[in-house]
Amino acid sequence: MSDGLLSHSLAWVAGSDAPEKNVLNLGYMPLSDCASVVVAATQGFAQPYGLTLNLHRQASWAGINDKLLSGELDAAHSLYGMIYATQLGISGAPATPMAVLMGLNQNGQCINLSQPLKEQGVTSAGALKQRVHQSGTKLTFAQTFPTGTHAMWLYYWLASQGIHPLQDVTSVVVPPPQMLAHLAAGRIDGFCVGEPWSADAVQQGQGFTLATSQSIWPDHPEKALACTREFVERYPNTARTLVMAVLEASRFIEQSRENRSSTAQLLSGRDYLDAPLASIQPRLLGDYHDGLGNHWHDAHPLRFHNHGAANYPYLSDGMWFMTQFRRWGLLREDPDYLAVARQVQQLQLYNDAATALDIAVPSQPMRASQLLDGSQWDGRDPAGYARSFALHALDDL
Repeated sequence: MSDGLLSHSLAWVAGSDAPEKNVLNLGYMPLSDCASVVVAATQGFAQPYGLTLNLHRQASWAGINDKLLSGELDAAHSLYGMIYATQLGISGAPATPMAVLMGLNQNGQCINLSQPLKEQGVTSAGALKQRVHQSGTKLTFAQTFPTGTHAMWLYYWLASQGIHPLQDVTSVVVPPPQMLAHLAAGRIDGFCVGEPWSADAVQQGQGFTLATSQSIWPDHPEKALACTREFVERYPNTARTLVMAVLEASRFIEQSRENRSSTAQLLSGRDYLDAPLASIQPRLLGDYHDGLGNHWHDAHPLRFHNHGAANYPYLSDGMWFMTQFRRWGLLREDPDYLAVARQVQQLQLYNDAATALDIAVPSQPMRASQLLDGSQWDGRDPAGYARSFALHALDDL
């Protein structure tokens, strides 16, 4: 970090703004998009704020969720949808007030199909739809948590291709690092997961990438830095300084291609992803090979900062996941979408942290997006949006 940033950080924590709790336990899953948390903890971004960040690799998203609620973890690299499901009491745990402190990344997830499907010529959306509707046996697709981002991207993409994700295929939960083993063993026919496990499947000759999540929604919200609301209320200065440290790390990663490459090298280590650099670095740099002979540099690669746009906790981002819960019957009634998002998204805390670091804050807490099926999402009519799709779970939605 620069001397200016260091001096600013020390000045910030010198008085009553000092963190109430100095040693934090942070959970993360071994995925490329945990990068800013790992960099913040290990590359000198936390210490100037008076923080020590102890990283704890987890085996499953369910484990992260449980340990956030028990207090074993103070905060974690989390699935956006998982946090909202816990807030609403539909994650399998009691409803608990939760907090999204900031976004950790946009983009960078994939839907892959197996090598046997590739060999059968099922290498396009149209071929997959034909295979699903003409075969007597259901294909099995894995995602990583029932209300998580990967379940929502998988369901949304399948539905956009005329495949009902709850009726036409079987959906199962598999932790990210186990996806490749399940695919290779023939227990699943495809999956939606974060990197590097999609790229690793291609590298290992175990199928191909059929769709990226950014092709579903360019610059979509993905992982969040999250905790319980109780943690924010009890340790407000700690929460703010944690956001500042992770924000600085996020900005650092995107300052140069060299920084991205060094981050990939760091992540490949045994303590973090424990995966080949060749499966991490290319897609972290935006370079894709899909396993079908196609190569491209993605216009919407995995983004950790994007001048703050990847980090700002837009209200509409949180609301979108609730519309999909409603669409697929995970919620039986419409919640007060905006009120819930205002409770979860820690806008003021983020604004304070970003402003202190001279990071631009959007003028509005909503943003407009167009998804691959042409639908427009801007947060203005969430209940209507949830009802607008041709495919959904409830006839009376």
